[in-house]
Amino acid sequence: MATKLPISTFSFVLLAIFSFSTVAVDGESQSFSRTLSLGVKRLKREKISYLHFYFHDIVSGRNPTAINVAEAASTKTSPTAFGMMRMIDDPLTERPENTSKIVGRAQGIYASASQSEFGFLMTLNYAFMEGKYNGSTLSILGRNTVMSEVREMPVVGGSGLFRFARGYALAKTHWLDITTGDAVVEYNVYVIHY
Repeated sequence: MATKLPISTFSFVLLAIFSFSTVAVDGESQSFSRTLSLGVKRLKREKISYLHFYFHDIVSGRNPTAINVAEAASTKTSPTAFGMMRMIDDPLTERPENTSKIVGRAQGIYASASQSEFGFLMTLNYAFMEGKYNGSTLSILGRNTVMSEVREMPVVGGSGLFRFARGYALAKTHWLDITTGDAVVEYNVYVIHY
């Protein structure tokens, strides 16, 4: 048994040496990543874009754009619908009317995450399909206290022309039907991107 200990120790030392041989001095692994300059990806100077559109969240009728996908047993008795989760594919339009030109879709999930107020956790993408942003997306992840006059949610990323995006979205309820839950929400989005 005494002869096995030095061999095990020697094996451990060799394993440690070979394991650390792929780690650079600065701690970055050279086997799967490397640092690039911004010029390599042909990134130009950052700019800020302003977008204005209307979000149509329809939960009633024959063709809803938002449907419940999960609901806690206590949701029915909760004054804030705590535990309710909806999947959405809401149209984004130029004007508040539902006949207005569609510029994109809001696709994702929102869930009632507060026991004391109507506070939604919003996890969604704005997928644009019009103009120069056609095919580009913005990702939103944040808290939406729907009874507040104006709500601010962070833009946490994007794709296409919005790669490396960051910013914020301001939401303001334009119209709400208390009976059905259908709503039209005005969005003003400020995003920094390349």
